[in-house]
Amino acid sequence: MILIISEKSFTMISPPKPRNENERLDALRNLLILDTPPEERFDRITQFASFEFDVPIVLITLVDEERQWFKSAFGLDVCSTSRDISFCGHAILQEEILIVEDATKDERFFDNPLVIGDPHIRFYAGAQLILPTGQTIGTLCLIDSKPRVFDKTDLLIFSTLRNMVASELVDNSDKTYKHL
Repeated sequence: MILIISEKSFTMISPPKPRNENERLDALRNLLILDTPPEERFDRITQFASFEFDVPIVLITLVDEERQWFKSAFGLDVCSTSRDISFCGHAILQEEILIVEDATKDERFFDNPLVIGDPHIRFYAGAQLILPTGQTIGTLCLIDSKPRVFDKTDLLIFSTLRNMVASELVDNSDKTYKHL
């Protein structure tokens, strides 16, 4: 699938850069995971999340300078999208899980190319991937083409899955550093 964005004028709100952007990017780069091949340990989590929450798309995203890159993409055939149009770029700016029940009714996203075009995002949940050093490097996110709500049980399960992903990212970097 190729994502094509027309030259329309959008009023959507692009995510600003976090105050600690340089440190965040350094922490992300130090993981040595950007642009690496898919890994079953991450793909198992996104596949499980898709079935658990009954959503067609689940992503593990890592947000670098210009894009959100997908370490694992269940239900989506692209490996990245521009950070400027990303929901995850907004999610990494806050402490709480970002829940957008209906993107067409959210001033940040109602005319976003990912809402008005493929994959027609309506529901988005983004759980921040936070390293032990405190930097937020990306998200585990759930995407649906129809609006929906998230309850407290959903949040607990989603938070647990997010912690599993963050743990896998750190475990991977520890192994990488030990082999250098």
